Amino acid sequence: MNYELFRIFAHCNKQKMRQVRLIILLFALFSALFLQTATAQETIRRVKYKHGPAFIYRLYLTDKQGSHYSLDHPTRFLSRRSVERRKRQGLPLDSTDLPVSDRYRRLIESKDVTIVGQSRWQNTLLVRLKDSTLIGDISQLPCVRASKLVWQAPDSITPLVRQKYQEQFEPHDSVTGEYYGTAAEQIRSVQGHRLHDIGCRGEGMMIGVIDGGFKNVNNIPAFQRVDILGWRDFVNPQEPTLFYETDHGTKVLSAMAINQPYYYIGTAPRASYWLLRTEDQHTEQEVEEDYWTLAAEFADSVGCDVINSSVGYNEYDAPCKSYQLWQLDGRTAFVSQSAALLAQKGIVLVNSAGNSGMGPWKKITVPADADDILAVGAVNDISSHRIAPFSSVGPAQDGRIKPDVVAIGAPARLVNGRGVIMSDMGTSFSSPVVCGLVACLWQSMRQKKAQDIIELVRQCSNNKDHPDNVYGYGLPNFWRAYMIGKAEKN
Repeated sequence: MNYELFRIFAHCNKQKMRQVRLIILLFALFSALFLQTATAQETIRRVKYKHGPAFIYRLYLTDKQGSHYSLDHPTRFLSRRSVERRKRQGLPLDSTDLPVSDRYRRLIESKDVTIVGQSRWQNTLLVRLKDSTLIGDISQLPCVRASKLVWQAPDSITPLVRQKYQEQFEPHDSVTGEYYGTAAEQIRSVQGHRLHDIGCRGEGMMIGVIDGGFKNVNNIPAFQRVDILGWRDFVNPQEPTLFYETDHGTKVLSAMAINQPYYYIGTAPRASYWLLRTEDQHTEQEVEEDYWTLAAEFADSVGCDVINSSVGYNEYDAPCKSYQLWQLDGRTAFVSQSAALLAQKGIVLVNSAGNSGMGPWKKITVPADADDILAVGAVNDISSHRIAPFSSVGPAQDGRIKPDVVAIGAPARLVNGRGVIMSDMGTSFSSPVVCGLVACLWQSMRQKKAQDIIELVRQCSNNKDHPDNVYGYGLPNFWRAYMIGKAEKN
């Protein structure tokens, strides 16, 4: 290469370098502008937490002395339906059923704190404080065995945004000649339609739905046909956010309760429902296990037969509060201790297994690790019904098979908070498919105990001969469960 060619080549390279530097500079400026805009939008999007600094502690009480209630008069603290459910199953009441001591409540309230919840099963109180230093004096009270910080107010939160909804389903969502509409496969895959064929659609059964929110359930016409007995918000009882914060519970409820032929039929369209909100959308903290416990106890007290819980916990905002795998024994987590009591109260709990299968955790979340419940994993909607990659696996830390069963959840067909029939993924949505049919099955054999129904569903699933920690006992066959259950001597 002669000198002139070299000079031209070098000049060209310099020109290219300038262009490259200019592109890099422009990219940097664009990135900075984008980040500044995004930050500004985030600042606008989030607002300061209006209630200021606050703390919630869980107080473990020593006993129930001073209670005005007695096991001889259970209808003073439980509904007649709840008491009858226990009598029918031969389940005695015990000290866990008694409310927290009134004397202890008054003593603790005198310490300038607000009681925001109480658990009779765990004998605990939730107290809210503005000044965390007060917990020292409270913890020294003779009636307080221990205390634990379970919630701290965030600095800022995302404000709620109301969402519009449709007055009716789209015409193209109807399925000509298919009574179950777009929900057909998820109910037929577990032979639930055959229970419906003989009139078992959930009549007389009461289902509690523990979830994060039920956006527009009070407005969407398709839900107006659902027998909703009432609702409780255990997170913000004084604020009407249950129906406009999140539609996760809306989707879950739809899988059981919607009854619109040729568009969508849920698995228990004739059951009655209580809507129970326990999830705080602004933070992820341990207090949600307390809210869950309060909701489960409320469901027990009003007489629910079955509970669907499409929530689970393993990781909290404060890493030191998160669970470790060795704690998945069904007895360590506060929420799992509560869940394990439900069958003893005569209630079947159906809980999502979790969606951690593709992440570093991989395992089920609490309370899916609890004993005497049905933890539900998710399979896809093709004929092979293979496990969904995201579906959490077992076993429980003590070796018990988890999940218990599986159902379609990858994807499931649902109705969202806009009143639209759509598809979504998650064990959150395979769980209500099973839950609704548990109610239909139990409707036909009311003499059976909760634990009998749980075991019947397990033993009538397609993997019962070699249960594992991916599919559990497999895909239930609710028609087979009905035939076997009716044939059994009681």
